[in-house]
Amino acid sequence: MDYELTYAAMLDECHALDEDTANSVDQGFAALVKRLTDMEHGIGIREDFVPQTTFWMVRDGSEVIGEVRLRHRLNSWLEQMGGHIGYVIRPSERRKGYGTRILEMALDEARTIGLTRALVTCDPDNIGSARIIERNGGVRDVDSQDPETGRLTLRYWIDLCD
Repeated sequence: MDYELTYAAMLDECHALDEDTANSVDQGFAALVKRLTDMEHGIGIREDFVPQTTFWMVRDGSEVIGEVRLRHRLNSWLEQMGGHIGYVIRPSERRKGYGTRILEMALDEARTIGLTRALVTCDPDNIGSARIIERNGGVRDVDSQDPETGRLTLRYWIDLCD
């Protein structure tokens, strides 16, 4: 609960750039934290969702500068469009290495839950994210196109075996 204001500020920065974020504080911060905790344990999630653990990257114990979501398994949509891991870095903190680090840390967590490889995706115009994925060992696979929206997604697999 100590991160309410700084987390909301991160989301505001993203929204100011018209970036879609996975989470919102519209229902209140406490409700968001409860929802994230429930999602980690698979409680009350929609049938088309999977359990996921959300981590925040916090600088100096006070400022949220990023968020990463680790999905415990893939469903058919995630296999094509969303992948195991989604992340966002506060816009004012980009191009400082935080994206590479947050994905690296998420991959370590993926290993702890037993994944042997992870699918990470990004939009074709997000060159920074593609570079982050590649720096973390991502190997480009066949791209995917959302049948409903026509949106193209770049798909990368990262081997998690040492």
